[in-house]
Amino acid sequence: MWLIVLLFIAVIFIIITTSRLKWHPFFSLLVAAFGFGAFSGTMSLEDVVKSVNSGFGNTIGFIGIVIIAGSIIGKFLEKSGGAFTLAQSTLRIVGKKNVPLALGIIGYIVSIPVFCDSGFIIIAPLAKALSKQVKISFAVGAMALSLGLILTHSIIPPTPGPVGAAGILKADLGLVILLGLPVTLIGLMAGWLFAIKIASKTYIDPLPGITETEVKSDGGPSLGLSLMPIFMPILLIILRSVCLLPAAPFGVGKISMFINFFGQPVVALLIGVVLSLLLPKKLTREMVSSTGWVGEAIIAAATIIIITGCGGAFGQVLQNSGIGQVINSNLSGAKSLSILLPVIIAASLKTAQGSGTVAIITGAGIMAPLLGTLGLDSAVARALVVVALGSGGMIASHANDSYFWVVTQMSGMTVNQGYKLQTVGTLVVGVFASLAVLLLSLFVL
Repeated sequence: MWLIVLLFIAVIFIIITTSRLKWHPFFSLLVAAFGFGAFSGTMSLEDVVKSVNSGFGNTIGFIGIVIIAGSIIGKFLEKSGGAFTLAQSTLRIVGKKNVPLALGIIGYIVSIPVFCDSGFIIIAPLAKALSKQVKISFAVGAMALSLGLILTHSIIPPTPGPVGAAGILKADLGLVILLGLPVTLIGLMAGWLFAIKIASKTYIDPLPGITETEVKSDGGPSLGLSLMPIFMPILLIILRSVCLLPAAPFGVGKISMFINFFGQPVVALLIGVVLSLLLPKKLTREMVSSTGWVGEAIIAAATIIIITGCGGAFGQVLQNSGIGQVINSNLSGAKSLSILLPVIIAASLKTAQGSGTVAIITGAGIMAPLLGTLGLDSAVARALVVVALGSGGMIASHANDSYFWVVTQMSGMTVNQGYKLQTVGTLVVGVFASLAVLLLSLFVL
């Protein structure tokens, strides 16, 4: 049990040093990562260093360019007035009172094929502009978007977590989607209520230093041009997800290779960057210089990338320490919990090591040999176990989760605000989704 005790100490250390002592998260996360590894008793000091390096490098390698590209797109949308063009058009459709719900639905749809990290980066400029337009705190818009994104990312295929779990448990993906939809819709309503009732008590300026009047007076780009940098990358990523389905709807020839290449998040977002260059009335050398819009965007992205990388380093040390096996041995005997057991396992793994995808897939490996004993070996039950793992895999996003740092840093939240909003918000939607799974099990099992 020492690893679990040490985990609590590490998490408390991060919380105190970042929120009370005002340490930079970079320093707190690295100290926690090295400290946990050194005192774990399961890793040599050399392995600790390797884990930190690989966790940091792999995380940045996966999301670094995506964050930079998304930041550049966001900066051009903000500076050119494109974000306000999108905001005004959206407002005409949904009305001022429904902006948080609209952002939640946008996130819910976008994250079905797109990683929630990438989805938040892509949609954040629109969320900021909408929040500015209706004069609400960005805490509301950010949480509505963030929670909408994490729901479908965790439960609805073709995101890797539920797809991997379905493969391990031999669950039908169609059943996973059918059972996952009502569960995620209940979670979406819970996330929306959390955003408008709880997050609204925290004020965050959506676009500090930029007023609605200033942007409007410049005359923003057209709606079509404003949409392209955001939704073209999303469309390409969706097409790639469809292309990679087992049925191979696009075949296995050159068309498939073309879609697979351009649909990768890095390539798709770089295409979005190129399209964002069309937003200003006149593109100048200064805009793309190190001191212009591109330079500002890269500087803003650097902090996010570094902190996200440190979160990945901490998570890698936790995974390599063997804490997953400890949790497995302590929870796998709780067979009377039936459909709630996968929720508890996934939530424990998620909270312990940060990655929802790792928690869901690892949880599926733990659950696979228990299905028969628990009476969960029917086709419907196997699909519901996948949904239950996804529901638990949202509980709860905190310091060792890269998504926590993407949301907090891109939203302008302090670390303390991140715990109150992102951590509690993911806890709320995860619990409501889990309760929905329990309720659904009464009818389908």
